Amino acid sequence: MSDMAEISQNKQCTAIRFENLTRKFGDFTAVNSINLDIRRGSFFGFLGPNGAGKSTTINMLIGLLKPTSGKIFIEDFDIERHPIEVKRILGVVPEILNLYERLKSREYLELSAMLYGLSRNDAFQRSREILDLLEVEGDKFIIDLSMGMKKKISLGAAIIHRPEILVLDEPFITIDAISARKIKDILLSMVASGVTIFMTSHVLEVIEKLCTDVAIIHEGRIILTGSVEELLKEGDGKSIRTLEDVFVKTVGADLERGELSWIK
Repeated sequence: MSDMAEISQNKQCTAIRFENLTRKFGDFTAVNSINLDIRRGSFFGFLGPNGAGKSTTINMLIGLLKPTSGKIFIEDFDIERHPIEVKRILGVVPEILNLYERLKSREYLELSAMLYGLSRNDAFQRSREILDLLEVEGDKFIIDLSMGMKKKISLGAAIIHRPEILVLDEPFITIDAISARKIKDILLSMVASGVTIFMTSHVLEVIEKLCTDVAIIHEGRIILTGSVEELLKEGDGKSIRTLEDVFVKTVGADLERGELSWIK
């Protein structure tokens, strides 16, 4: 295979690509020239300590922030040149929700579906399935729902059009254990059908259980990336460690300062 043919094949297998992606706020560099290829159909975990650059990267990925320099490609679309095409194939569940709270749950889901171009019948059917599966009251105004219920509605709106790329920022915060199990099953079935999921979470056990691949960002730079299976192996290739072990070691966290003088 020629070099050009190999490059073309790699692009066809890539769902998300960051090329020298940089974002500055004045003199502060939040994201510093990161390069990352995320393969199509993977469940990708994006990890980092607080202030590492995760939220800034996500905001650039979903089009809320413009990069200072560098490029983002989603399914080979440059998001700056083709924002509408990207939005058609993207689903997003942000950490901080911003819903139309004066709509009822079913109204919000149906509106979301039709904004993505679904017919009224399809919008009605899919919203009913989501509400039934996640046990959300369809005729209740969103403003009257608990935070966990609002998170479910946000997820439903993000997946109702069956996106090619799903971006999840702390999707399990405020979600009860039974609903979390259902949501995990939904996400895994989406990946099995070819959807690419890009997820951030501080709950490393969730990342370890669900994700196929991870990247760790620290101080604006990607410092480790690879498959979860390989990262959990020690140097001998046999001993198994946890993703928390990998994360703490990679970011150089100081675990000797975890005590308070008056708590003994």
